[in-house]
Amino acid sequence: MTNRKIILFAAAVLTASMASQAAMAVGDDTSEPPKKTKTTTQCTDGKIWDAEQNRCVEPKKSSLNDDILFDAARELAYAGQYENAIRVLDAMKERQSARVFNYLGYANRKAGRTEVGMQYYKRALQADENYILARSYMGQALVEQGRMEEAKVQLVEIRDRGGENTWAYRALLQSLGGLRRY
Repeated sequence: MTNRKIILFAAAVLTASMASQAAMAVGDDTSEPPKKTKTTTQCTDGKIWDAEQNRCVEPKKSSLNDDILFDAARELAYAGQYENAIRVLDAMKERQSARVFNYLGYANRKAGRTEVGMQYYKRALQADENYILARSYMGQALVEQGRMEEAKVQLVEIRDRGGENTWAYRALLQSLGGLRRY
């Protein structure tokens, strides 16, 4: 399949997926960016919201479980608080998972450390080669570096792994089209 055909196919899939609105579950890390919570609206200095204590807490000193810490790190990363996101990810017990490596990659890349980010994306894919969000973010980093052919390979990988109706696929497709980068 030629590159032109891949792009045309991808555009058709994007249109179809938007029409059908095949949405991922809210809170799933392959869905759209998270909604803001008190972690980003009230907490400062890298603290995160603890609903049980009804206050902002230090991530390393909290008794919050890894899922809550992960959601907070993801929210912080999307809010542009990359160093705080990394601190929260470092507070997790689950340090060797694809999702943690992926967001360490995202936060480092967005903080200007693209090569560090790329290493984390690779580690995410070593942990789970089907982790399509890591492929999407890696592809977006490749687009930022002008490595369009390599980014297209990641788009095809996402599609071939059943991810063509996902936010991860649409985000990379948009980046390849120059519409928006996440």
